[in-house]
Amino acid sequence: MDGRAYPLDLQSADLNPSPAPDCQTVVFVLAPEFSMIGFTSALEPLRLANRLSGAELYRWVVLSPDGQPARASNGVAVNVDGAIDDFEMAPDGPGHANMVLVCGGLGSERYRNPDLFRWLRRQNRRSAYVGAICTGASILAAAGMLDGYRCVIHWESLDAFAETYPHIEVSADLFHVDGDRITCAGGAAALDMTLYLINERHGRELATQVIEQCLADRMRDPDDRQRLSLCARLGVHHPKVLKAIELMEGNMEAPIRQAELAGALGVSSRQLERLFRTYIGQSPAHYYLELRLRRARGLLLQTDLPIIEIAVANGFVSASHFSKCYRDQYGRSPREERCRE
Repeated sequence: MDGRAYPLDLQSADLNPSPAPDCQTVVFVLAPEFSMIGFTSALEPLRLANRLSGAELYRWVVLSPDGQPARASNGVAVNVDGAIDDFEMAPDGPGHANMVLVCGGLGSERYRNPDLFRWLRRQNRRSAYVGAICTGASILAAAGMLDGYRCVIHWESLDAFAETYPHIEVSADLFHVDGDRITCAGGAAALDMTLYLINERHGRELATQVIEQCLADRMRDPDDRQRLSLCARLGVHHPKVLKAIELMEGNMEAPIRQAELAGALGVSSRQLERLFRTYIGQSPAHYYLELRLRRARGLLLQTDLPIIEIAVANGFVSASHFSKCYRDQYGRSPREERCRE
């Protein structure tokens, strides 16, 4: 059972067998340069749930705002079933979406489409859950649909999202359900989100069968971490070094001086320097600077914050100091970086 719902041809018996009494229609809206892994990781478990249950538990519709093929961030163009308005205009269309998921990707933090915003709000008024995959949360936030809700977003966009929407509570969880909003960090976390939904509606036995078909070893919890642990990420096991980096990552706006950092770890500055050169291959000061510049670069590319605000948010005493450090690291000024987009 394919489960795919074709808005303009829902009466096709071959493509659309009679749905189960509790069949749900899930609408995927593909934003420009959407994340392919997030989209397919959310959709495939629905297909598997239908096949393994022997019933059409889910139908899905794939739309783009204008009805044109949607190009993913990997360059692959995906044909869609229609435009967002086609979903409502079709005389024999599904008429009601149980869930709408906006699939975001590169550039979603700057994507503004008033027609899509209005359409999403209209679907929500008609009782549809509205959610987002990967940076699709930025699109929902821009539409005003996350005000008063808690959400998640891909870790790479988390700082920029928090700076742009300080009134919205955002976390680094894998996914989060808050009332009639569901957001997912993207990537493989979209699989965990969909497994969670299948488990909630149809039970753990079916969800477990889907997990096995996907060759996954478990269904991760919503609050599992997105990123690898520092130890796994850096290939470093020394507890003092890991603790130092943890403190650095938690203090970007007001950097800790090396002597204070060493004191917090119970070592001398010289010992800290030696540990970093042994395990990281550079001094603590240089590593800390790279962390701050990397975060600043994300804010430059993903927000419209003034350069001076980005500088201050990452512990630089002035825009000129920030610009010099940035040019030394990346070979261009912060202003030139923005002009490259």
